[in-house]
Amino acid sequence: MPSPQAVTSGPELHSPKEPVEPQTPERGTRRASSGDAWPGLGTFRRAFSRTSQRASGRTSEEELGLLRRSSRFLLRSLRRAPDDSPAADPCQDTAAPGHSPEVPSRVMDGVSQQRPTGMGPEELETEAGKSVADLIAERQLLAAFKQLQRLEARLVEEKVSHTFEQNPTGFARRAMDVCLHYDGLAAEIAAIVHETLGPDGVDAAMLAELAQVVRAEEEAHPMSPADGDFLCTPRRWRQHWEDAVRRSAQRRVQQAGAGEAPRAAEGASGLAQLLAELGSLIRCDLRKVQLEVQPAYAAAGFPAWEAYLRAYHSAVAQRLQELARDARGCEQLYILLDWAANVYGSPNFLGAPDLTLSTEPLPALLAPEVWARLESDYTSFLETKIVSCFDSILQLEQSRWAAAKAPDVLQGRYHTPLSIDVHMLVAEHVKAAGAISAELEATTLRICARALGLFVPRFEKAFLESEAVNEPHLGANINACEELRTCLLARFPGTFVELEKPLVAATCIFQKRLLQGLQCDVQPLFRTLCTKVWLTQDTLQLLMDKVVAFARHLEHVAPPLGQETLQEVHRYVVREYLAQALRPRERFQGDERMAGSQKMGLDAQAISNTFQGLGSEATWLGQAIPCVADILGETYKDNIQLHLERLIRSYPDIRRDHVLAILTLRRLGRRRNRSLLQHAQDLLKAAARAGSSETSGGRVLFEEIEVSTSVDMLITCI
Repeated sequence: MPSPQAVTSGPELHSPKEPVEPQTPERGTRRASSGDAWPGLGTFRRAFSRTSQRASGRTSEEELGLLRRSSRFLLRSLRRAPDDSPAADPCQDTAAPGHSPEVPSRVMDGVSQQRPTGMGPEELETEAGKSVADLIAERQLLAAFKQLQRLEARLVEEKVSHTFEQNPTGFARRAMDVCLHYDGLAAEIAAIVHETLGPDGVDAAMLAELAQVVRAEEEAHPMSPADGDFLCTPRRWRQHWEDAVRRSAQRRVQQAGAGEAPRAAEGASGLAQLLAELGSLIRCDLRKVQLEVQPAYAAAGFPAWEAYLRAYHSAVAQRLQELARDARGCEQLYILLDWAANVYGSPNFLGAPDLTLSTEPLPALLAPEVWARLESDYTSFLETKIVSCFDSILQLEQSRWAAAKAPDVLQGRYHTPLSIDVHMLVAEHVKAAGAISAELEATTLRICARALGLFVPRFEKAFLESEAVNEPHLGANINACEELRTCLLARFPGTFVELEKPLVAATCIFQKRLLQGLQCDVQPLFRTLCTKVWLTQDTLQLLMDKVVAFARHLEHVAPPLGQETLQEVHRYVVREYLAQALRPRERFQGDERMAGSQKMGLDAQAISNTFQGLGSEATWLGQAIPCVADILGETYKDNIQLHLERLIRSYPDIRRDHVLAILTLRRLGRRRNRSLLQHAQDLLKAAARAGSSETSGGRVLFEEIEVSTSVDMLITCI
């Protein structure tokens, strides 16, 4: 595309091979060939071509706009001229609005090459003999502007004195020369701005001179002329400079990682690298602006920092919205959100304590609707990702179960990585979301709580169906559930409240499975109790040895749950012992009954001592077996009523059938049996009215002991 061209007058600008047309004295005549060049056109054409190449390598729309405006100003000026002779027609015809991008050359080719009378080569030259075009090419901006200002003032004088009426075509050519040179100077300003942050840069003196030229133009053209003439019209170079800064920022921001656009195959790493390069470029450019460029402009009162900051902020916002349209997956979306909120928005973004990004209010980097869409898309992907993470945690646990490796003991407790994995998963995503916004943090918490609530039953079912169900693994899982319940509820009290129910349910099921394992192991040993063999052998010791071995595992369970389980074992042993005593396989009479009473007392003492040594706090169980033993071996029958009263007060859940079973063991007379039974019923009714079961703390012992009605019991009742 041809570069914008300017005109300089003077015969020395002709090529040696180009013949000079003689002047035609007649006004209004045209050249037969419209392609002939003006005198001096080649020099400015070469200079302006160099300017355009430095600016962008081609004529930009902004520069063409300057030329179009110059042509329109010139047309309006000439159309208002009092001389309507055909001599003014060439400029009017060839400079009409709506011309093609090649308008500068076509305008200049269509204008007569006649040199106006009295116009010499010195008019576009300085005292040193350099033309304005050469000054612009050499970037002597202030000297070029002052020369243009003198030429412009001379043209204004000619217009005021109506001197141009003698030669309107020459006046038009000279005016066009001034206009095009002004535009060339503006293009050079844009080129300097473009090169300022480039690899070679621009020295501070050049930037200071640029600011001086802009200020000088503003002082020379404070306002538009009253007659609307294009001469002395404000060139608005300050706005032109700001537009050049904006275009320079956009160009540099778009070039950052231009060949590294994130593709689906590259995933988050490609986008992260692109944003890292973008951040590095912005940081480098803005630090250079504040440390080097701004001081150079400051002498002329130019707000360079504010202009560059707004330009880069706008360019980054545009680039980020483009990346947001193509972002896919949880990682890419988070990288964008995090970069906008925490990297670019960080007060240390520029990497120096005395440099900050936001010295003035800036608009949001991403529009609210774009930000909301990014957060919504991120949470949708996040929900799927968190469910997938819980699946991975379950697979890791299953691989440990399959390896048949016992869980570790850390700080005296069975340990499984389950609790740590879940805590890390929740903490990582919640912390990451909280770094972006409080709303995203709350949403992430809800997603984690909901996913964990669905995970716990799945985990429980998978474990109970595995082959790793044993005391250590059960203890480790109980500890994990308890840690999740207490720690998560304490850290996030409002969000994880609903999670307590599934965790407590899973803990109870694991505790129950623990007890079931012990019960299956020791249940056959209870069958030898309260038999004649039992009178002569220590059959309880083997049972208690198994209980002690089981209790050793409970020492590695979290204290509240380990103590609960130990007390449940204690209650189970006492309950099963009483069940065996109230349903004897053999009946004792006489000395055997007395021996059985003594044996039962010794067993009760052994059970109590064992569980006390294990740390059981269920001391309320200690009276049950001794009371039954006292009733069985009491020699003074009147005292049996006292033993019954003590038993009923200690265990309000005892029923009439249990009392019958105890009296059947003692084999008293029918009258005494009826009296004791009636007294026991009165005590039970009184206890029920007083709510003794509530005052006893919900302790249950006899209620779970089933006794069948035998012939002996019927005889006892009659």
